[in-house]
Amino acid sequence: MKNPHYDPAKPHHTPDGFRNRYPHPRPDADFWQWQRERRRLKLPKPPTQDLSCVAPNLSAVHQPPGVPQLTWIGHETLLLQIDGLNVLTDPVFSKRASPLPFAGPRRHQPPGLSLKQLPHIDLVLISHNHYDHLDKASVRALMRQPGGAPMFFVPLGIDRWFARNVRGTRLGGDKPNVRAFDWDDEIQFGPFTAHFCAVQHWSARGLYDRNHTLWGSWALLHPRLRFWFSGDLGYSQDTRDIGARFGHFDVAAIAVGAYEPRWFMKAQHIDPAEAVQVMQDVGARQSVGIHWGTFELTDEALDQPITDLANALKAADMPAERFLLFRHGETRVWDAATARLITAGLVTELPNAQSEKTRPRDDSLAAQ
Repeated sequence: MKNPHYDPAKPHHTPDGFRNRYPHPRPDADFWQWQRERRRLKLPKPPTQDLSCVAPNLSAVHQPPGVPQLTWIGHETLLLQIDGLNVLTDPVFSKRASPLPFAGPRRHQPPGLSLKQLPHIDLVLISHNHYDHLDKASVRALMRQPGGAPMFFVPLGIDRWFARNVRGTRLGGDKPNVRAFDWDDEIQFGPFTAHFCAVQHWSARGLYDRNHTLWGSWALLHPRLRFWFSGDLGYSQDTRDIGARFGHFDVAAIAVGAYEPRWFMKAQHIDPAEAVQVMQDVGARQSVGIHWGTFELTDEALDQPITDLANALKAADMPAERFLLFRHGETRVWDAATARLITAGLVTELPNAQSEKTRPRDDSLAAQ
C-alpha cells in the first residue's frame, strides 16, 4: 500500500507508511518465541490485589466543578473535563481488545464509566490504531451520540480507516468531524491548543499493514491546565524533545503497564522505572498511570505495576503522590494551589451538585 501522506522532506515518512524518529534495537527473538515462553511459564499470573471499579461519581461527571477534572475509565481511556468541554482519550468500552468478539484479551473489570454514563463528548483523541486503543464499536457509538458527533483528532492514516468503518465520518467540507495529524501539527479547539507529538511505537491492525498509519502522543494546552497524554511508547529521545519544546505540563497521563518480558517489550512499552523518567523528561508536575490493570496483554500480572511503580519512585527519591494510580472509575480534580490531583469531594462543588440527583444533558449518551 502506498502512503497517501508521503512527504519525502519528512524523515519519519516512508513511501508505504511511517517510522520512528530515532533508531532503536528490535527484539532479539520473535513474537512466537515469546508466546511459547509465556505458555511454558503459565504467564501472566493472576492479580492478587483488588482491581475492581469504584462507584463513579456521576454527579461530578455530569455537573463538573469549576476546576479541571480527570476520570480514569480504564486502560488508556480518560475523561478530561474543563471549561464545559469533555475530552475522551483512546475510547475502548468493549469486552475484548481484539478484532474478534470471542477471542483476544478480555477486560478484567467493566469500564469505570459506561458509554451510557458519559456526558456529551466534545473531542476524542486517538493515539494509534492498535485494538486496545482504537475500538470500532466504541467510536461508532460516540459518532452516534445525541446532540451530534464529537470531533475526532487522529494520526495520519486513521482518518481513512474512519471513512471506511465509521458511518457519519466527515473528512472534509464545512464541518469535518475527523481530522488527521502529523507529528508537530497543532490546532486550536475552543480554549485548547492541541499538539500531536512523536513517541516511539508502531501501528498495525492486521498482518500486512505494519506502520501504514502514524502513532503518537497528545499535548493539550489550556490557560488553567497543561496536559499530556502519552499513548503507548518505548523510551526514546522523543520525550526529552517534548520536554524541551513545551517546558512543563501540569498533568501527564503516562503508560506504566504491559512491559514484560523486557527483551521483547522494551522498544515498544516503557516500564514503571522508565515512566518515572518520562515524567521528568516532559516536566510533569503530576502524573497518572495508564495502560495497566485492565487487559492482560503481556507477562506481568495486572497488579504488578502498583509495586513496580512504588519501587521506581522510591529509587528516584520522588514522593509517591507525584505519580498516581487511580482506581477504575475514580475522579479527581486539579488543585492548582498544591499542583496535585485530589479527590473531587475535597474541593468546592457547584451548588447542590452532591445532593441533587444527576440529570444527564439531553445531548449525552446517558440520555438514551
